[in-house]
Amino acid sequence: MVLKGQVNPQMVAAINVHGRFAVGISGVDAGLIRATARSDELGFVGDVTEINPEVIQRLVDDEFIPVIATIGSDETGQAYNINADTAAGAIAEAVGAEKLVYLTDIEGLRRDVADATSLIRQVTAEELDAMVDDGTIVGGMIPKVASCVQAVRNGVHRAHILDGRIAHVLLLEVFTDAGIGTMVMESKETFK
Repeated sequence: MVLKGQVNPQMVAAINVHGRFAVGISGVDAGLIRATARSDELGFVGDVTEINPEVIQRLVDDEFIPVIATIGSDETGQAYNINADTAAGAIAEAVGAEKLVYLTDIEGLRRDVADATSLIRQVTAEELDAMVDDGTIVGGMIPKVASCVQAVRNGVHRAHILDGRIAHVLLLEVFTDAGIGTMVMESKETFK
């Protein structure tokens, strides 16, 4: 209720200040996000089973910016809260996105969480798997990293984790040689 009724309209309104092209939808709309319950203990928390990219493609073709509340539903119409990072990665895969970009409150992934100088500029999916396994990546970054890894292994060319508090961060990441955050790629061969 909060995602679809409060957060989504606020984001749409903030985007529409710059032009009237943002449209708020949820994963329940037109069967955009299909989901199943993660477990009985978690109640209405779900996992993505399927994305209907046609909904997004039609909006984009008509020059709208879809702002998606990450709620999915099962075949009976039961709604589930979906982790936003997981949903974003699944959507990026389904629409054949070139890039998946996460804006967060840190500059990117670090080898040492407490050391800002240990920022990881470029990393492969395999290296990220190893960092999750050895405990380098922990807590709330795990779903974001898992989503990046799955996306780049399934057709998304690059995933980026950036500090959304920095003005023009996306431009700085994409249009500079060094970048400003963390770029994830499937393998070193894909970085050319």
